Amino acid sequence: MKPLRLVAALMPGLLGTRQAAPTYSLSGAGGTAPAPDRPGARPGARARLRAWAELLRVSALFSVPGDALAGAAAVGLRPGRGTALAVGTSLCLYEAGMALNDWADREEDAVDRPHRPIPSGRVAPEAALAVAGALTAAGLTLAARAGRPALAVATGLAATVWAYDLRLKHTKLGPAAMATARTLDLLLGATATAREVMAPRPGAGAVIRLRPNTTGGPPATARTPAAALPAALVLGAHTYAVTAVSRHEAHGGSTAAPLAALAGVAGLGAAVLRGRPTAGGPPRTPVTTAGRLLLPAFAGAYLRTCAVPLFHAALNPSPPLTQRAVGGGIRAMIPLQAALAARAGAPGGGLAVMGLVPLARALARKVSPT
Repeated sequence: MKPLRLVAALMPGLLGTRQAAPTYSLSGAGGTAPAPDRPGARPGARARLRAWAELLRVSALFSVPGDALAGAAAVGLRPGRGTALAVGTSLCLYEAGMALNDWADREEDAVDRPHRPIPSGRVAPEAALAVAGALTAAGLTLAARAGRPALAVATGLAATVWAYDLRLKHTKLGPAAMATARTLDLLLGATATAREVMAPRPGAGAVIRLRPNTTGGPPATARTPAAALPAALVLGAHTYAVTAVSRHEAHGGSTAAPLAALAGVAGLGAAVLRGRPTAGGPPRTPVTTAGRLLLPAFAGAYLRTCAVPLFHAALNPSPPLTQRAVGGGIRAMIPLQAALAARAGAPGGGLAVMGLVPLARALARKVSPT
């Protein structure tokens, strides 16, 4: 059975619970509270779907598609079929990591976060693990359809996700592993997009075949996937900073982590505004007037979304404010991706990415991204 069909076949049974448990409803910024219901009654379909939405942190999903779009912009190409496959792969692997994360942390969450879906009995541990495996298989299947190079990057991404959740999360390598995953995710978009225009040439490996530019602007200049590495490293550095703060969200008490993250975010914002050096590198896509106007706007949105809650967490490192800083850091990935796309000469792609912001903000009011 193909992985995608396997997910569809498993979901009806996986959405059930092991035994009768109280129905929960969301309260506040992603917290949960018992909903009025008959004692011992089996939760309804809506309650089960809500539990899975909380487990998978669906509000954070909107921070994922921009990776592939920024990767496509970094190689000087418009999004295509390969980009869409990369987005699908990223979404599957991201949600696989979320399910696996709660499965791996089920004992710790029983103490620190008893309201989470697994310790509260709303989702069975074996169901979460099965979904993590099925989504990983589905993601790799989509990546394979984008070509062997994309599959190789996706395999490294999947391995990083599983290693983080099962082994590295509570070690000093945890933030670095998360940063690596985001770096690979952007490179996946670049690789899958560039694959569409790469054609073999006898005795010369591969060359880039330029995709016609029909926008009336300068001719498009395609680059190899390696050209996306600077943008990928910027996104990885942001992820490192946010992950370092998230290690304190359950208990709070750390002023140093949000302060260090705040300094890092300010540096990344300045680096994005400075643009990418061209000496010794591939040709740079000409920056349009729209790009010059939108880049500061996107960078400003990134700093405002991330820096303000980090500053508050540094002043008062309580668990609620630390969690809010982590949530802001996750949402800030969207304007950061938009800024990276605009810097690479794709302001339209940046606007498309920014269109996800109101959706992410609205859903975050119902399901916490952390």
